[in-house]
Amino acid sequence: MLHVEPLVQSSSSTCASGWNLEMRDDGRKDELVSPSLVNPNITQNSIHLSGQNGLNHAAVSQGQSPEPVSNVTTSRGHWGGKYEFLLSCLGYCVGLGNVWRFPYLCYRNGGGVFLLPYFIMLFVTGVPLFLMELSLGQYGAAGPITVWKCCPLLKGIGIGMLCVAVLLSLYYNVIIAWTFYYLGSSFQMPLPWSCDANAAICNNSRGESLSPSEIFWNERVLGVVNSEGLHDPGPIRWPLALCLLVAWLIVFLCMLKGIHSAGKVVYVTATFPYLVLIVLIIRGATLEGSLQGIAFYLMPDWRRLSSAQVWNDAASQIFYSLGIGIGGVLSMASYNKFDNNVIRDTIIITTGNCLTSFFAGFAIFSVLGHMAWRRGVPIENVAVSGPGLAFVVYPEALALLPGSAFWSVLFFLMLFMLGIDTLFGNIEGITTAVLDEFPQLRGNTKHKSLFLGALCFCFYLMGLLFVTEGGIYWFTLIDSFSTSFGLIIITLFMCIGISFFYGVNQFCQDIIDMIRHCPPWCSKFLLYFKACWVFFTPFLLLFILTYIFIEMYSTSLRYGSYVYPRWGKALGVCMATTCCLQILIWAIIAICKETGTLKERFHKSIRPLNSWRINTNAGAMERSMDAERVEGLFTVTLTDMDFSAMTWEEGREI
Repeated sequence: MLHVEPLVQSSSSTCASGWNLEMRDDGRKDELVSPSLVNPNITQNSIHLSGQNGLNHAAVSQGQSPEPVSNVTTSRGHWGGKYEFLLSCLGYCVGLGNVWRFPYLCYRNGGGVFLLPYFIMLFVTGVPLFLMELSLGQYGAAGPITVWKCCPLLKGIGIGMLCVAVLLSLYYNVIIAWTFYYLGSSFQMPLPWSCDANAAICNNSRGESLSPSEIFWNERVLGVVNSEGLHDPGPIRWPLALCLLVAWLIVFLCMLKGIHSAGKVVYVTATFPYLVLIVLIIRGATLEGSLQGIAFYLMPDWRRLSSAQVWNDAASQIFYSLGIGIGGVLSMASYNKFDNNVIRDTIIITTGNCLTSFFAGFAIFSVLGHMAWRRGVPIENVAVSGPGLAFVVYPEALALLPGSAFWSVLFFLMLFMLGIDTLFGNIEGITTAVLDEFPQLRGNTKHKSLFLGALCFCFYLMGLLFVTEGGIYWFTLIDSFSTSFGLIIITLFMCIGISFFYGVNQFCQDIIDMIRHCPPWCSKFLLYFKACWVFFTPFLLLFILTYIFIEMYSTSLRYGSYVYPRWGKALGVCMATTCCLQILIWAIIAICKETGTLKERFHKSIRPLNSWRINTNAGAMERSMDAERVEGLFTVTLTDMDFSAMTWEEGREI
């Protein structure tokens, strides 16, 4: 505990007795030390007041213009505008899953009835968790690791988020590489996966024979027919390796200046998919059989509401589509201005994401309905999920349309932009976490660029495994386990840690401090969010976690007809376990760094560090300041200069 005796500091931040108040960044004790023992060139922390760093309070108190004080910390920067942040978050959340997963889940789980559990899970799980991550990043102005100065015991949550982001980034760009391959092939006439280019196959197709699009996907793109399984990756597919290199080069160039460059790119990448979806819906509505496809998509089956799988699918889709627990949302929010309205942004982004998923279903099923009509088969025979929809079924359906090359180019451009926006968020989460831990990299543009280049190149080299002939087996394995129970456990501990260790009341107060002028509706919303964070959201996360373990134990992992061996499934479990084990490992480290009994160490390790601003003291500190105090917002940290002309009240505890 910190007990500060009442004293008034002069403008030199030295007490009348000749002793200085030294702020320790370990968050444990502040000591009064002799000025001779203090290095005057070292400032422990920094403060941002109205966007300026370290104002000279002595000059302010004398009525002079404030002189800037040298600041050893490097400015993290802010978004160029509010729309850059909103579009970046919307682009990050609206990804490939909105197009290739949600429509399939909707028809499989009762059609329009699925929207009921979907929106219930949105407002009970998705919105509260998204607001928590958004608020934590904006308030702390730090990445997913450094932000846990608010509770050092839980630093492992940030490390776990970093591990998940690395696994996702490792294979996610492979999807963009496939997209580039199809995009280049779309300029051929006729399309290489159409019946016009494969007349013999289409004319001789009987029963279980593969369609031209399946042959193109399995043989020309993946080469998976030459691999026996996970143990037999085979040689690299060099056309895909080149596409993967181009994909990482684009990511590097777009992220070269961080949010300042990526924030401009999203004006195109986040809006273009909506334009394509509108065009596809209009075109699909004119096709024969499209109404049957839409009816199949939305036809309600009320009996499905009694199935636990429906509720699990709804919660999982909300959870994964919003990108919660990966660190991307937290990192992007850390570049917001302190007084940004996080509640408003949360409602806009989460609602926009879910409406996009529903909207995309019309574009998908109108075209699939036409395809089923042309083939004379039920729609359920052509409705699939995942890469099978994006790279087999939908391209085959587009090949049936007049001007098929044009529609194919539009579709794969849309997939590229959906994927690249999500990857921007993942890479931003990784780079922000590292740069905040090693701020010297942020201050040197050359070193920062070299770090980003080395990161992208390493990801490219590791990603070559996924563009081998057996790469799809490894892709499916990591895709299945990278966002499995490990991610749920990380998010569960984040929710519990903020609610019970940091304090849900303190967290709500932090949100009010950021919004500043909190309207009545805002206070009512916070009461609802408080109930979710403490009770409803952890309960639903436990429900999802239980269902995942049951499903993982009772079902085998497959890709097509290939059943994964036990060692392969065990490898996936180890990857997911490694991510969530970071919480335990770093909690032990945090406790070992403290002194005292185990109970005392625990209590010390859940107390915020001095470099984390505690808003409960903000009001008392302002009332104690003299009339010439500087008006402005505090952020994370304070320097000795910030305590001039300030009276410390006895008995305040940090």
